[in-house]
Amino acid sequence: MPHRQVIAIDGPSGSGKSLTARAVARALGLSYLDTGAMYRAVAVAFLDAGVDPSDVEQVIAATTSADIDISLDPDDRWVRVNGRDVTDEIREPRVAQHVSAVSTVPECRADLVRRQRILMDRDPRGCVAEGRDVTTVIYPDAPVRILLTASPQARLERRGGELGGRVSGEQLRDQVLRRDADDSTLVDFTHAADGVHLLDTTHLSLDEVVLAVVALAKEIS
Repeated sequence: MPHRQVIAIDGPSGSGKSLTARAVARALGLSYLDTGAMYRAVAVAFLDAGVDPSDVEQVIAATTSADIDISLDPDDRWVRVNGRDVTDEIREPRVAQHVSAVSTVPECRADLVRRQRILMDRDPRGCVAEGRDVTTVIYPDAPVRILLTASPQARLERRGGELGGRVSGEQLRDQVLRRDADDSTLVDFTHAADGVHLLDTTHLSLDEVVLAVVALAKEIS
């Protein structure tokens, strides 16, 4: 079997992990998994079903029964939930504000972690996966594990730029800072675990971050 490259990238919202992971996957010819998109997809599933986000049992049921299909191509991103294309919908504020109803429930996380491991092993070439617990829970044995960080101000500015002014300042802080605070109750994605490389992206361009990750991957491989 050819050598598989597995690169796990974690970090808080706005640290640059999504753009970095996609660019690295493209540069190395690997598949790309956005684990956060799967949590958003589940949020769409329970909103479609009229589930009360505060009803944990219903949220768990909606999570475990949801049919989630996600692209692993860094240049062709799409997400489908129960056969419906929700690629654009998962980025809407109404979905973002309910993601923590899924991500803070251990049973939901366990179900999605199982699915994510399967997806990461699908491509014989390897995979670049990004999220909040890829380096510690989903794929702790990945040869390359990186935690990206950035200052709160830098993260807010980046996420605001990605959203192109489609959300208010309050919604932006909710998506970035509040959700980070919620998710940190279960997963530590602000401190690098043993064996995880820490990279502060506050003052780095995307190209500089990508070059650093690719160089590390080649060094370790």
